Amino acid sequence: MESLKRPLGGASTAIVPAKRPRNEVAIAESKRGGALLPSGPTRTSSLQAPIMLLTGHEGELYTAKFSPTGDILASAGFEKQIFLWNVFGECENFGVLKGHAGAIMELHFSTDGSNIFSCATDKTVAVWDTETGNRIKKLRGHTSYVNSCCPSRRGDQLVVSGSDDSTVKLWDVRKKEPVQSFQSSYQVTSVCFNDTAEQIMSGGLDNDIKVWDLRKNDILYTLSGHADTVTGLKLSPDGSYLLSNAMDSAVIIWDVRPFAPQQRMLKVFVGAQHNFEKNLIRCSWSPNGSKIASGSADRMVLVWDTTTRQILYRLPGHAGSVNDVDFHPKEPIILSCSSDKNVYLGELDF
Repeated sequence: MESLKRPLGGASTAIVPAKRPRNEVAIAESKRGGALLPSGPTRTSSLQAPIMLLTGHEGELYTAKFSPTGDILASAGFEKQIFLWNVFGECENFGVLKGHAGAIMELHFSTDGSNIFSCATDKTVAVWDTETGNRIKKLRGHTSYVNSCCPSRRGDQLVVSGSDDSTVKLWDVRKKEPVQSFQSSYQVTSVCFNDTAEQIMSGGLDNDIKVWDLRKNDILYTLSGHADTVTGLKLSPDGSYLLSNAMDSAVIIWDVRPFAPQQRMLKVFVGAQHNFEKNLIRCSWSPNGSKIASGSADRMVLVWDTTTRQILYRLPGHAGSVNDVDFHPKEPIILSCSSDKNVYLGELDF
């Protein structure tokens, strides 16, 4: 069992000035004479400042997520450790989870926030107790790097993983061995469940997204449209649509409802870049499904409107590839982590 470590001495938080300072004070004339009035955009979130920079990681960051309540976030990457941070106030780093022996490629909170699921290049999937920091499960079965993992939305007992060993594995955290294993033809780089956890979606080096039926133990259908490796998959909040991004620099929304038309590709979004680094860049939905976001190799965070397909934000600040993004579950805040070892929290206006 690995326990919750105290934060590293080097972890710190900085308030980053916005391009237009939001706390500037201007002299304004009124009927009562000169008055000091605040100018600039109105604050939209409970963050201490419109932009918060979280530093302290010593390696590239590949994954970061908000908890379901939005009070804490977790970040991880090359240095094999999961950092836990407070989201509000001074964004203190209050704990470090140690136990993986390889770079952590992806992490997720369980639906109730009590657990964190993570996967790594040490060929394992780990389950952590969020409250104590204990690693309560170490799931072994893959024979190569585990690139992606995702817990089910209901019950918090199932987790799926995808690996460079070209398999997708279904785990019940109460058991040591995988419950089911699906053989793909190429390395698997991203996985997720459908809303009822009766299907698994997987993407990899063959550019296609496979939808596996857990009852039939076989492929139900295939989503073809990407022209390069699929790097991120995310189910919409209502469970009807699947978001994917790939090394072809396209982000696509697919209709994954049971009786959808055969042509399931609905919308293509452009602007997020991939480059020679070949990072597994991930994507995300806003809580109401009206916005999507993706990291980008050109150091930007991109946010689109799902109806118009227009880019709402191209957020600068990072000095390396932005590998993961996540929307806050309750407030207009976006989280991003990067190969520059930093985490940003940014306040949005919509």
